[in-house]
Amino acid sequence: MDPDSHKPTLLERLSSFLMREPEDREQLLELLHGAFERNLLDGDALSMIEGALSVSDMQVRDVMVPRAQMDVLSVADSMAKITGFVIEATHSRYPVVGENRDDVIGILLAKELLSYHAGKEFDLRDTLRPAVFIPESKRLNVLLREFRASRNHMAIVVDEYGGVAGLITIEDVLEQIVGDIEDEYDFDESIGNIVLDNAGRYRVKATTEIADFNTAFATAFSDEDYDTVGGLVIHQLGRLPKRNEVVVLDGLRLQVLRADSRRVHTLLVDQQRSLALNSAE
Repeated sequence: MDPDSHKPTLLERLSSFLMREPEDREQLLELLHGAFERNLLDGDALSMIEGALSVSDMQVRDVMVPRAQMDVLSVADSMAKITGFVIEATHSRYPVVGENRDDVIGILLAKELLSYHAGKEFDLRDTLRPAVFIPESKRLNVLLREFRASRNHMAIVVDEYGGVAGLITIEDVLEQIVGDIEDEYDFDESIGNIVLDNAGRYRVKATTEIADFNTAFATAFSDEDYDTVGGLVIHQLGRLPKRNEVVVLDGLRLQVLRADSRRVHTLLVDQQRSLALNSAE
């Protein structure tokens, strides 16, 4: 048999490369990046391995949907209003609240509404699943194990005072492993929530607090109904925006750069007066 006829598989090549055992995580990552540079590991596989390693260091507060961006249902609302909201938001699960957002009484699965529309006897409270409450400080790897064991897909995040701080789903955790995919709209969060780009525009994290946004742009938006600039945009549109949608407020043009089915991530902010001057030229 031709000795060259058997070519080593990817697993065999990778195993050979990793023969020297790493002593800590940093050495392991160094070996993995070396394997990537030698084409023993593709970029997607490397990203997933790094993501799986990172979840043990991350806490729920790092990836949760903030309170201001939560889509919730009120137990006091009519079924027509609830159904319309569910159709518009397109989620599969919704926290249901009583008197306010801190009073979460259960979780509604959207599929339960099929019984109502089929004309069957339906009581909203009876269809609710128990809500799971977790602290902001819980590690993601622990939460993922609990999700798998309990078969829950959503948890309500509470702060140290017992108030609702946000929510998190199993999809939010898995995104950290299989891809919170970076693109040209991401920026280094360590240098701040509001970053000036080379074109003279500002990239703003949607979780930037209204007070900080007002200070940066000399605006006077109220923070009574929402805490973040992402909440401001959602409030103005009356729904979660899609990528590239634009809202003009108080002389500012806010364009959605990144958003998914649950929240807004990044905005691009221009001053309208500057845009008018540039177009006139």
